[in-house]
Amino acid sequence: MSSVGAMLPYGRQSIDEEDIAAVVEVLRGDWLTTGPAVAAFEDALSAIAGGLPAVSTTSGTAALHTAYAAVGVGPGDEVVTTPLTFIATAATATLRGATVVFADVDEDTALIEPASVEAVVTERTAVIAAVDYAGQPADYAGLQPIADRVGALTLADAAHSIGGTAAGVPVGALADVTTMSFFPTKNVTTAEGGAVIARDGTLARRAREFHRLGMVRDPDRFVLSDEGPWHQEVQEFGLNYRLSDVACALGLSQVRRLGEFKRRRTEIVTRYDAMLAEVAGLRIPGRREDVDPMWHLYPIRVLGGRRREVFERMRSAGIGVQVNYLPVYRHPVYAELGYRRGLCPRAEAYYAQQLSLPLHPSLSDADVDRVIETLTGILR
Repeated sequence: MSSVGAMLPYGRQSIDEEDIAAVVEVLRGDWLTTGPAVAAFEDALSAIAGGLPAVSTTSGTAALHTAYAAVGVGPGDEVVTTPLTFIATAATATLRGATVVFADVDEDTALIEPASVEAVVTERTAVIAAVDYAGQPADYAGLQPIADRVGALTLADAAHSIGGTAAGVPVGALADVTTMSFFPTKNVTTAEGGAVIARDGTLARRAREFHRLGMVRDPDRFVLSDEGPWHQEVQEFGLNYRLSDVACALGLSQVRRLGEFKRRRTEIVTRYDAMLAEVAGLRIPGRREDVDPMWHLYPIRVLGGRRREVFERMRSAGIGVQVNYLPVYRHPVYAELGYRRGLCPRAEAYYAQQLSLPLHPSLSDADVDRVIETLTGILR
């Protein structure tokens, strides 16, 4: 086994001189927030998402909150989602007053399973919120008919998957509404940031207005029609979730490197697959057919009850592994609302074995080999 070197993080940003120059250019200009860089970044996101309108936000969590608000989710509504996600996917629906209903996942890919969704939807279901876990798009072709039947909308939490496709359709155009995250560990970063993309222009407009405190600036829609040319008004409450020009300058530069990031992430995943597929005591990630992922995580399954041991020994060896994620309903905040363990057995079994290996474009082949050598040495 190789000697311990510097800690390899499981994920990190990839910043180059062009990214830095893009931010500096904005800092030397006239706009720091809500200016031309925001518009250019949103246009770039729209191009990635098949031309659908994009609204940038201050975080992936803000994007989810904005999306639920644009849809009109509130008390009396149900939002069906997966427990294998960062808590924001569910928490922002709960904060809107909706009841969150958890559906189980596919045992191999950890993606929400349409059959499990079918079993829990009701006439109160407003949104079916899937998560593109690890970077693979969920089965939206299977989820959309369920949503249509009960009068719900599909939402893709695509925090992991920008740049991926399913059946040739890009992430961003696979669901009625899509949210993205640009946290530093994500596939592109704005430092902190997110976006909402919507098929329906009215939903996109509602998202845009919600993320700027509910401000309406269209004179044709004004309730107060006798004010001056300066007038703007609030007709529904919103929040200030606007992303800055500084952040969007970084994001725009990062989006230009999306193909480069995807190639390197795919190379690393291919290397892991080749070296770990036959290793006793673990399972490599499952694959959906007809999907071209933008790999964000490399989630192995550690068998035989050894996940914690492997986690601790990998960390001690300087390998920054992570676990993604504790099933949402096991967080105390949801336990206090009456959710109990056992709701989604496959999700809980997956969580008990899941371990994310380092995956980001800055990893060298030698770094990847160090991860593989350390892991296989522990499992012997």
